[in-house]
Amino acid sequence: MTGIDYTTPGPLTDLSAVPPAALTGVPADAEGIIRLAHTLIVHPSETSGLDLPEERFADNQLRHADRIVAAVLRLEDDPLHVPRPAPRRAVGTCRNFTVLACALLRWRGIPARARCGFGTYFQPGQGLDHWVVEHHRDGRWVRSEVQFVAATLVPHPEDLADGLFLTGGEAWAAWREGRIDAARFGVPGTENFGPAEIQGNAVRDLAALNKVEMLPWDEWGRMDAAYKGETGADYDELMDRIAKVAAGDDPADVTGLYSEPDLKVPEALLR
Repeated sequence: MTGIDYTTPGPLTDLSAVPPAALTGVPADAEGIIRLAHTLIVHPSETSGLDLPEERFADNQLRHADRIVAAVLRLEDDPLHVPRPAPRRAVGTCRNFTVLACALLRWRGIPARARCGFGTYFQPGQGLDHWVVEHHRDGRWVRSEVQFVAATLVPHPEDLADGLFLTGGEAWAAWREGRIDAARFGVPGTENFGPAEIQGNAVRDLAALNKVEMLPWDEWGRMDAAYKGETGADYDELMDRIAKVAAGDDPADVTGLYSEPDLKVPEALLR
């Protein structure tokens, strides 16, 4: 395990403002926490027929885990472990599922981190924009689905096999080495596919490794220029460095690279 303390919260995963009573009954084991987080959020794509008021979809924009919990408690003030039907869950993306699980794991003192990248198990031959959580167990990082932990997309969603999920850095390295087609990697339901989408997730994943888990559409540094095709070889080389550092998982390298102006999340985005 790396020297970064993944048992403690970052700026977006601090649950100290959550009423203690709400956390009574939260499981003590990683898989139990992941399965609990799965039951607290509903993805926008799964809200058809639920007749939710339009303002509920603003929960999709919540960056902070304690605010996600607050959104859940506004709908039902029972402790989080009490089962909730889909209409009584906060609306959120795969990132919200993941960040909530990550926050609860850290609250229980379990080393955890969010990862931003692409799932290869949704559509054959495609890598689709996605987030998963990692927790440290038996000397290794275990990657787990949160949004689809109860589904049958893969044999063991609680312990994803190698290659099923690629972080942004892993996808970038695979494209640079000719092992994937970048045109098949991007955001489902949009035209946003290609190398720039991989670059964006590589930057977000580096931030997440530094315990800063941003929204899927947050942009900073040269990300907007990259999406517009206005960056060049130097930015590609910066992505190469992200891929290498993320794969190496050395804490000094992870924090050192993140400190560069093009990569560090501005304080204004953390409010």
